[in-house]
Amino acid sequence: MSERGQVGLVLVSHSAQVAESVARLAQDLTPGGGHAPLAAAGGTPDGGVGTSAERVVAAAGEVDRGAGVVVLVDLGSAVLTVRSLLADEDELPPDTVIADAPFLEGAVSALVTASAGGDVDAVRAAAEEAYAYRKL
Repeated sequence: MSERGQVGLVLVSHSAQVAESVARLAQDLTPGGGHAPLAAAGGTPDGGVGTSAERVVAAAGEVDRGAGVVVLVDLGSAVLTVRSLLADEDELPPDTVIADAPFLEGAVSALVTASAGGDVDAVRAAAEEAYAYRKL
C-alpha cells in the first residue's frame, strides 16, 4: 500500500439508489468488507435522476487519501460530467482517473484491489479487466 494511503473509489450513477446499492454490494462482496475509501455520487441534489458535478466533486474529496481516486460511471452523461471535471484539472483531487469498466463488476474488482493496497493504475486496471468476465 502507498505510504500516502489507499486509492479511493467513487461510483457515479444517474440514480442515488443505484450508486448506493452498488457501493454496498461491492463492500459486501469484498473480503473484510472493503476497507478502501468508497463513496456513491448518484442523482441530482433535488433527488432526481441525473448526474451532479457537485456530488462527484464532494465524493472524490471524501475518499481522497492522497493515493489517487478511481471513478466508475454508469451511463453517457456521467462519463461527460467526470471527463469535464478532469479537464478542469482543479476540480478533482490529483491522480483522479476514470475507469472504462462495467459499473457493478468493475466496482467490485476495483474495491478488492484498492482494499489490498493496489495503486491507482492497478485499481483502474482491475476495474477495466471486469469487461472480460464471462457469465456463461
